[in-house]
Amino acid sequence: MSTPRTAEVTRNTAETKITVKLNLDGTGQVRLGTGIGFFDHMLDQIARHGLIDLEVQAQGDLHIDGHHTVEDVGITFGQALTKAVGERKGIRRYGHAYVPLDEALSRVVIDFSGRPGLVMHVPFKSGMIGTFDSQLAFEFFQGFVNHAFVTLHIDNLRGENAHHQAETVFKAFGRALRAALEIDPRAPAAIPSTKGSL
Repeated sequence: MSTPRTAEVTRNTAETKITVKLNLDGTGQVRLGTGIGFFDHMLDQIARHGLIDLEVQAQGDLHIDGHHTVEDVGITFGQALTKAVGERKGIRRYGHAYVPLDEALSRVVIDFSGRPGLVMHVPFKSGMIGTFDSQLAFEFFQGFVNHAFVTLHIDNLRGENAHHQAETVFKAFGRALRAALEIDPRAPAAIPSTKGSL
């Protein structure tokens, strides 16, 4: 890889201050501080299973709840990934993964299509996972797809424990990202679309 696929993006609003740094060709190293322990745990899964070096520092209005922080991290992560991947030249474009954890099983499929779209079916068995509102998983991924310009399908196929459900989703997302972002050795300079752009 001749050009480093790295990025740093800061997003400041009246509700949050978020900085995301990433290296798409990393080893899964993390520095995380969102103020929401379980969310940090899920971001760690993305990095480690996606082999993305990831730093996320967030200051949000957690005295209200975690909504703005989680959503804005998703937005900023999407913006940083878009910046790092550039023209999308040479990537495989598509990625998918199935990940089990005990009784839970999830599938994630991603297309770096240039078009944002999210279809997510995750019937969480609990509303809260620690201090993390399980509904915010959707907000994270919605913010991400809107700014990474990807099509993302997420399905929890089985699961009785909400922690396990979430963890399989985030691990599978990391694995799918890794597969889609890999440089295809057979077409390292090609944009993988008949349109010639993504």
